[in-house]
Amino acid sequence: MVELELHQLALRYEGLRKRHPAQERALLGSLAQLGQQSPIVVVSEAAGLIDQFVLIDGYKRVRALKRLARDTVQGTCWSMSELEALLLERSLRCASEDAFDQAWLLAELVGRFGLSIEQLAVRFARSKSWVSRRLALVQALPLAVQDQVRAGALSAHAAMKYLVPLARANADVATQFVAAISPLKPTTREVAALYQGWQGGSARTRELILSSPQLYLQAQAAVSPPPASPTQRWLDDLGALGGIARRAHRALEQGLWQALLVGEREELAAAFARMRTELTRLIDRFELEVGHVG
Repeated sequence: MVELELHQLALRYEGLRKRHPAQERALLGSLAQLGQQSPIVVVSEAAGLIDQFVLIDGYKRVRALKRLARDTVQGTCWSMSELEALLLERSLRCASEDAFDQAWLLAELVGRFGLSIEQLAVRFARSKSWVSRRLALVQALPLAVQDQVRAGALSAHAAMKYLVPLARANADVATQFVAAISPLKPTTREVAALYQGWQGGSARTRELILSSPQLYLQAQAAVSPPPASPTQRWLDDLGALGGIARRAHRALEQGLWQALLVGEREELAAAFARMRTELTRLIDRFELEVGHVG
């Protein structure tokens, strides 16, 4: 563990991750109250500058410490190259990242270090198709749209599902569309409604979406049925569970098990065990809640 001054850090990869304002506010409060609990990760500057380090992990902590007017940070210096450190850090968190975080890293590795799709596939233990699909996200979306995703104004899921198709059809239109809706910080459902209105609407509808997306959403809400309450959704789920159980029971009564091959029986038994575990958890939780109410 080493103590580093903030001016010693090269924040080269700050743009490779989305920002989450709520998480950063919580971290700011934690640092103010408890101090730094985990070190940042750095590597020595490849250019050989004395006492200069490239920040690999800990960008939120560094931003928070700057806001608290702190001058130093606790860090761990990995004894490896900058490239190897980037790959190791992202492999440790790869499962929790979304496709856009992965895409920005892959594009950086291609642009900065010249790695090929084949090399990236080997490094991340993925297929070349996996690498290509994520690079395509960066290639399809204009930088202005990516910046809104990175800043947290738009969700990555909404961007992949609705903005990528829009950008592939017309990048300029996608840029205008995002410039109009991003100040609202819309949910994925709201982006979907705006996208559907744009795709199926008249020229006047598109003009309204660009000039006043909030007004368009309000008009849509006025003519759309209200969403189901949590109670109604739970009742619907319970009804669906009961229906599925009755259908599965009928299949067993009609001789399904006897007709299965040995391998199929093993697969079905494993699936049944997983289902019973989840169902038992639900029953136990429900009984606990009922007991609390009582």
